[in-house]
Amino acid sequence: MRLAHDPTAVASLRSPTADDPWRILVSGCLHAWPCAIDGTDYGLGPALGWLRALPTARVVPFCPEEHGIGVPRGMPDLHGGDGFAVLAGRARVLDEHGTDLTPAMVRGARAMVQRALRARAELAILVDMSGACGTQVISDGCRYDDPRRFQVGVGVAAAALLQAGVAVVAQRDHRTLGLLRARLDPGFRPDPTARDHHQGDWYVETFGSTAPGGR
Repeated sequence: MRLAHDPTAVASLRSPTADDPWRILVSGCLHAWPCAIDGTDYGLGPALGWLRALPTARVVPFCPEEHGIGVPRGMPDLHGGDGFAVLAGRARVLDEHGTDLTPAMVRGARAMVQRALRARAELAILVDMSGACGTQVISDGCRYDDPRRFQVGVGVAAAALLQAGVAVVAQRDHRTLGLLRARLDPGFRPDPTARDHHQGDWYVETFGSTAPGGR
């Protein structure tokens, strides 16, 4: 389930408490892990500071690319389809030098699923446009190509999580994240004008609609 595309999904989650918090899987870079291709966190570490501060949430970080490929590494992008296509053997993961990273990317994705299942994660907040963790948009081929091409779809790890029944949402899905935060912190009032990534101007201009595509 992609939470940003199901208006009933957030309301259907159980009520979290400090004694029984939501168990939330997050991309390692969103937890300030130095797991990016260059050993940084891409500057994303502060993005979920509000989540880590809440007693009603237990954050479970993991980086499938670091696990499967290591740091530093080339930039893994999908060629020939999205994450579901990679898992089905119909698409490949290549870095900017043409190195085939498909087996390593799938290994990292499977490890992320196992981490989620061991932690009994109820949802995952993932970094979008990542070949592993993207939940809305990913690159169509190498992101360093000019012009860069995009496709609606999910990365390899996000696809594996969805197949395992773990709901996912992107860090750019501001409307849904606001609703999730309000469930975790009843004193929080979400911004009524906030939009999810697929509702934003860039997405609509790029793809022509707010339809989610994929699965």
